[in-house]
Amino acid sequence: MIQLVTEPLSYEFMRRALFAAALTGAITSLIGTYVVLRGMAFLGGALSHAVLPGAAIAYVWGHSTALGAFFAGLFTAAGIGFVGRHPDLKQDTAIGILMSGMFALGIAIISTIKTYTVDLANFLFGNVLAVSMADIWLMMCISVLILLALWLFHHRWVILGFDPNFAAAVGLPVRALHYGLMVSISLVIVAAMKVVGVIQVVAMLVTPPATARLLSNRLSTMMWLSALLGSLAAVVGLYVSYYLNVASGAAIVIVSVVIFFAVFLNSSRRIAQGVWKSRE
Repeated sequence: MIQLVTEPLSYEFMRRALFAAALTGAITSLIGTYVVLRGMAFLGGALSHAVLPGAAIAYVWGHSTALGAFFAGLFTAAGIGFVGRHPDLKQDTAIGILMSGMFALGIAIISTIKTYTVDLANFLFGNVLAVSMADIWLMMCISVLILLALWLFHHRWVILGFDPNFAAAVGLPVRALHYGLMVSISLVIVAAMKVVGVIQVVAMLVTPPATARLLSNRLSTMMWLSALLGSLAAVVGLYVSYYLNVASGAAIVIVSVVIFFAVFLNSSRRIAQGVWKSRE
């Protein structure tokens, strides 16, 4: 049993991958707590898909795909806010239009690249086994920025998440806080895209926090549980990928979803038992 755990650690690429997966799983899940709190899963999914054209353009021009993805995320967030303010349109309509349009643009750009390589495939579907030390340094820098943002804006984001009208009434800069959260989400998407890919990153944003929500009603507990569950799913998924020879990003997401349903079924069972006892 111990050998199953230690054998992958004998490879340097696995040690890098495990560190990157655990770090990304934690930091993505922390920001994901606010996504779940505000019911923004659709918006998180839109941003994760919308970074594709930015990465593709940066790849064509020989620049950093991470930087291109980040600016594409910011552009999409601003576009959603602009279109969503139209009196005849709701925000989910703007999200759907921008998400599909940006993702289609990314696919169109990729289809024109004659030298399409594994780099862009990894960007789409993730391959944590291919992370380099440069990728890890980028993830660590993003993690520091996210932790700093949490330290500065946590209470304001919580108020905004529970009641935007109250946040505006007490004088909080609601729009600035909203876009600050969008910047943070874009950053964690950039960090996570090498691990699970842009298509699946929304699962890492939403699933661990949703699981933590089933385990605790206390926000502080929910946040550290979310980070723990995100890291656990990433590490276990990586081991599953190693031994079953399946895609690492898909394995991480599957493990996260399995954990969610295990907790969900147990929670539903306890609720059913409570209802049954109350009728006796």
